[in-house]
Amino acid sequence: MAVNIRVKVHPVVLFQITDSYERRNIDSDRVIGTLVGSVDKQCVEVTNCFSIPHKEHTDRVEADIMYAQEMFDLNKKVSPQENLVGWFATGNEVTNHSALIHDYYARETKDPIHLTLDTTLENGRMTMKAYVFVPLGVPGATTGSMFTPVPVEVVASEPEIAGLDLLHKSKHQKLLTRPIEPLPDLTKISEAAAKLEDFLDVLIRYVGSVCDGSHQADNVIGRQLWDLVQSVPKMDSEEFERMLNSNVRDLLMVIYLSQMTKTQLKLNEKLSMHSAANIKEMAKLIPSD
Repeated sequence: MAVNIRVKVHPVVLFQITDSYERRNIDSDRVIGTLVGSVDKQCVEVTNCFSIPHKEHTDRVEADIMYAQEMFDLNKKVSPQENLVGWFATGNEVTNHSALIHDYYARETKDPIHLTLDTTLENGRMTMKAYVFVPLGVPGATTGSMFTPVPVEVVASEPEIAGLDLLHKSKHQKLLTRPIEPLPDLTKISEAAAKLEDFLDVLIRYVGSVCDGSHQADNVIGRQLWDLVQSVPKMDSEEFERMLNSNVRDLLMVIYLSQMTKTQLKLNEKLSMHSAANIKEMAKLIPSD
């Protein structure tokens, strides 16, 4: 595999790896498992994973291969779009046994990646690294392979971002006296607008510092700001207000219809229960032959 790839990891993968590490056997120093996801050109996206029971000895590694295959088959039935893309291990470095484990995954899929996650927090944070196995040597002479690091980042979809926001609000609470529920839509819009206003204040201060010469200009940031300004639709305030009001009316109509549907379903359920009770009472009054 080329070393110019990027690895994108979803938050659910990190949670599952951490949970597997917390539930490991007492005699196990680390946890390994399979990574599933998709490969698109020069990007590997990891969307799910599962751990594999294993034991590491001085000169060998024992892993439950049948369990790994069964788990992958079950995951394939649930998510047919997810394929095997590599494997993970807890820890902050590549060990001597990593090559043996990687050899198994290299037989199962083409160019698997190796992901390490430091669950011990030795550096004060959960360090994540990704590697590919690159062959080295001179043709016709001594050859070998080595784990080469590649860029890795955490990405999240909109549902995952909503879940992470709820977790972020509860991280400072030692004891949850009541469950944390998702915020209403209008509250989310209000919070998003407040965050956007804070970001704009930071941006205005940065632009002002560059203009007065107190801060050195960055060409990359300048191009990003230009793209941001050009992406804003060209419309006046009246047209924007009409568009916003139209969307608000559509949203209120959807909310109204959903509430009416819920009310109708509850009413239908109560009427059905009442009718069933009346039928039972009438059956008791009718004499049997």
